[in-house]
Amino acid sequence: MPTTTGTVELVPDPDRNAVTVHVNGVPSSYVDLDDPGLLTFEYMQQMAAVIDGSAPPGPLRAVHLGAAGCSLPRWVEHSRPGSTQTAVDLDTELLERAREWFDLPRAPRLRLRPGDARAVLATLRDGSADVVVRDVFAGDRTPDHLTTTGMAHEVWRVLTPDGLYLVNCADRPPLALARAEVATLRAAGARDVVMIAEPAVLRGRRYGNLVLAARPPRPPDDDGQRADDAPVPLADDAALARALRTLAVPARALGGAELTAFAGTTPPRHDEPADPATPPPTEATAAADTAAP
Repeated sequence: MPTTTGTVELVPDPDRNAVTVHVNGVPSSYVDLDDPGLLTFEYMQQMAAVIDGSAPPGPLRAVHLGAAGCSLPRWVEHSRPGSTQTAVDLDTELLERAREWFDLPRAPRLRLRPGDARAVLATLRDGSADVVVRDVFAGDRTPDHLTTTGMAHEVWRVLTPDGLYLVNCADRPPLALARAEVATLRAAGARDVVMIAEPAVLRGRRYGNLVLAARPPRPPDDDGQRADDAPVPLADDAALARALRTLAVPARALGGAELTAFAGTTPPRHDEPADPATPPPTEATAAADTAAP
């Protein structure tokens, strides 16, 4: 059926009370109406493993850039009762239908915000989120303005000092986009970056999803933080590595020197200089550009 920016289709699972949400022909969410704790997309399972082991305990303040069927917000609501979340999507009608179809929690437990992901992010308060998830696509790619150092700095502003930024990067060999995403997060000052994927995807053997997890730069006035107060670096987290290995489809995290070698000399991405005669990009304009012959 038509939505604000395209089409949405619900494909029933014959074995469960569940559907796969296809947005513009692309599988975008799997929603089990009886079990909000079930995540079937492998990259979401990887994100959940990071949140379980590396986010602060208890209820979370989470921002989801890219909503579709709100599978991950439903999981956070289920696994961290009392959480407050915001889910952002450019497609206003898709958000309305997701609320209707999937009986999503109401505000303040889950606010649904229509609009461009970066524009909505810019309206959020400093230090107001424990987790920011970027899962935005126009076709099979993330709009360029969401992959820059400027975007990362906006995320750092919204996150708490020990918050988590989780990125879904879909890429194909030779993983040029994933390398640029790593270089960009590091150029933006991230103090802790890992990349998570199945070994075959990490080796550049096939198209797939790669999850990047990063923490914001340490604020200057936190330089004296005691070592026992600091979270375990993601690249050194043995519990996270173990959780990733034991997923239904095992994954591994690349960090430190391995990640440096992976990124190589790939340059980071920066915002284009502003042109006052040109409106700012949105996911909709990016989608139109992608669809152009």
